[in-house]
Amino acid sequence: MDEQNKFAGTVAVVTGGASGLGLASAKRLLAKGAQVVIADLASSRGAAVADELGANACFVAADVTSADDMTAVFEAATQRGTLRSLVHCAGRGGAVRLIEKDGSPGSLEAYESVVRVNLFGTFNALRLAAAAMARNAPDAGGERGACVLTASVAAYEGQIGQVPYASSKAGVVGMTLVAARDLASKGIRVCTIAPGLFDTPLLARLPEEIRESLGRMVPFPPRLGVADEFAALALHILENPMLNGETIRLDGAIRMQPR
Repeated sequence: MDEQNKFAGTVAVVTGGASGLGLASAKRLLAKGAQVVIADLASSRGAAVADELGANACFVAADVTSADDMTAVFEAATQRGTLRSLVHCAGRGGAVRLIEKDGSPGSLEAYESVVRVNLFGTFNALRLAAAAMARNAPDAGGERGACVLTASVAAYEGQIGQVPYASSKAGVVGMTLVAARDLASKGIRVCTIAPGLFDTPLLARLPEEIRESLGRMVPFPPRLGVADEFAALALHILENPMLNGETIRLDGAIRMQPR
């Protein structure tokens, strides 16, 4: 392996890799010489994206909450070479109020569906990545792999209606240090990025004036973040052996208001 480039000749799994933060991360990893397995829903553009990215990328359709689907993702990864990196971007939003407008209690099913994808899906991806990485020979620094998870500033300042999203992302933050400690004996690092307002496909659906208004909420730079800025941090975490057990806010100093 190229000592100046720890990604060359290795394999990375990127969940949610068909668009947004995941796609930007996949592109950066490919540029560094990694083989990339993109995991995303069957309904995504994953197959077309992998074709566009070239021979070093492949797509495996998967629901991150499915043990079978994600096992197939990591089997595909280990068949391509040595899995050293996970960038887990898959997730979903969803507004649920505790009390609906008619006075009825909020939907338990809707709450559970968001938490299942964002929190259970993160655990599922992390446990399978860790099991695969633990079989690797350690590098010169004793490391066998590194994992980057995705939370949100909503983990700290969730807005009204964001109870399921905020609590699921807070769960990812809470998982991070414990997972890093749990996997330390295996030489596997775990960090999390908590993005603020980013220009992702979800926000792309909003009218331009609303997007600009959201960008102006950010102290500096006063704009929406771009996916490549997330990817740049993800790769730095993967490369920097002293980053472990940390959640890093990537938010331009924003602190979200109640609504």
